[in-house]
Amino acid sequence: MQHWVRFRWAVAVMALVAVSSTKAQALDMPSPFVQEVLIKSILVTLNDAVASDNFTVLHAKISKPFRDQFPPDKLRTVFKDLVEKHAVFDAIVASPVIPEEDAKIDDKGVLRLKGRFDTTPKRVKYQLGFIPSDGQWKLSGVTIDIE
Repeated sequence: MQHWVRFRWAVAVMALVAVSSTKAQALDMPSPFVQEVLIKSILVTLNDAVASDNFTVLHAKISKPFRDQFPPDKLRTVFKDLVEKHAVFDAIVASPVIPEEDAKIDDKGVLRLKGRFDTTPKRVKYQLGFIPSDGQWKLSGVTIDIE
């Protein structure tokens, strides 16, 4: 009999970006389709980093302020429990995104996306922050619950 443990990891390290620099590079609210691509691509990249215990690709996909603050070895430390528990959540690719809040761009220019995937045997809940970086929306913070 398998036992599933509830995991909670929070990277409570939202990159602090000066409002002026964020506003200068402001991007429009992405469409629901683009939001889904952002969510799934970053979570699948995180899944792959955990599975391979190699955070280099994830590091390359995050925002510059986040990259500067969290090199690959520090990302590995942040997600150490996921690596050690061999957490796998790649089933999100075939599952619909279920938003728990409307997407919004806050007063600091951070795109906030919160929702879940009703995957089995574990549900995946996420809170993601993206900022304009290198002309694209790139990850600036993540909280993931796997239960």
